[in-house]
Amino acid sequence: MNPNQTNQERYAAGIDTLQTMVGEQGLQVMSRISEFFPDFGHTLVAFGFGDLYARGVLDLKQREIITITSLITQGAMEQLPFHLHAALNVGLLPEEILETILHCGGYAGFPKACGALEAARKVFAERGITLADRQAASRD
Repeated sequence: MNPNQTNQERYAAGIDTLQTMVGEQGLQVMSRISEFFPDFGHTLVAFGFGDLYARGVLDLKQREIITITSLITQGAMEQLPFHLHAALNVGLLPEEILETILHCGGYAGFPKACGALEAARKVFAERGITLADRQAASRD
């Protein structure tokens, strides 16, 4: 976060980052939140995406791995599909997402990992990602 940025500049940076991560679908989610509770929507965009996700050092793929891991360990499955889509959009491979979920099983417990696996299955299906084809191609 740049301490010299105005609140509006932080918000604009957050919108740019959000657009990169999840495109129009993410902006629609933020719009619904902002319509219901504008202060929350502004804070979520300015702080979450403008201050945290827009920082340097870690790239968006690394930040999404951290976010997915955190959501799994909290059992926050309702937020997971949003971030699974974002992870794919910023270049995480489906296999990397599955490996993250598997790794969380050892630390957060397999019930939470199973919930995350189901969320990933649904997101992959929505996007037409079939792992059997990908696994067969990687063996060739």
